[in-house]
Amino acid sequence: MTVGQGPAARRRFATLGRSVALFRAFLVEQTDPDHFYGLLADDSVRQVSGYTGLAGRTVLDVGGGPGYFAQAFRAAGARYVGLDPDVGDFSAAESSAGMLRGSGTALPVRSGSVDVCFSSNVLEHVSEPDRMLDEMARVTKPGGVLFVSFTPWLSPWGGHETAPWHYLGGQRARRRYERRNGRPPKNRFAETLFPVSIADALRWARGNPEVEVLDALPRYHPWWGRWIVRIPGAREIGSWNFLLVLRRTAERPDVAGQAGKVGLTGGRVQM
Repeated sequence: MTVGQGPAARRRFATLGRSVALFRAFLVEQTDPDHFYGLLADDSVRQVSGYTGLAGRTVLDVGGGPGYFAQAFRAAGARYVGLDPDVGDFSAAESSAGMLRGSGTALPVRSGSVDVCFSSNVLEHVSEPDRMLDEMARVTKPGGVLFVSFTPWLSPWGGHETAPWHYLGGQRARRRYERRNGRPPKNRFAETLFPVSIADALRWARGNPEVEVLDALPRYHPWWGRWIVRIPGAREIGSWNFLLVLRRTAERPDVAGQAGKVGLTGGRVQM
């Protein structure tokens, strides 16, 4: 499942065939979620493995959802802990062992306690994305890796199921969806879906002395499509989904109020 580390290994992984397979799976996300999210989880583990080893490492998945990523990371030898605010997502998983219920903007985890802090397509669903990024950096050990992907608002899929009408405004797209479907969308603008940009994420990363940028790329593109991220404006549309890979650099002393947070050991929660 995993690949080697380094730029050459990452190029071998990011092929056109892989991009086509992901796009085809995306087309059946609503009708066959097991296929899409299972493929995405395996793909994500391979992608993370291009930057850091996973065997024996503690991985915190912020927004872990119904368990697809748990299976893939554990198969790679990682000690996996998933966090999600929705207990209903836990019940959909085969096993809720090693899962935490909590908010991405207030992680119930001690500072510097995980080797890899991972989040797939969650940042656009929180009202304070910078705060979630701050929290992910806080809980990651110095030398550890943060792996954050999200759908930019100006991406063709930025409005999620209301796309492409989100280009005319999030509230207008939401109202149109309700009129046509007789129910509100799952991803409701200004409630469960927020406009996040690549520019904002890069600004946070470059302005935070506790992290360094290892990579910034369109997550699903083949390796030769990386150039789009270097072009402001165009990258917001052309990246489709953006990936930011960071290394935690600096120690940060624990702050007051950490006593109620938990340490992570062996892929399970130790209270």
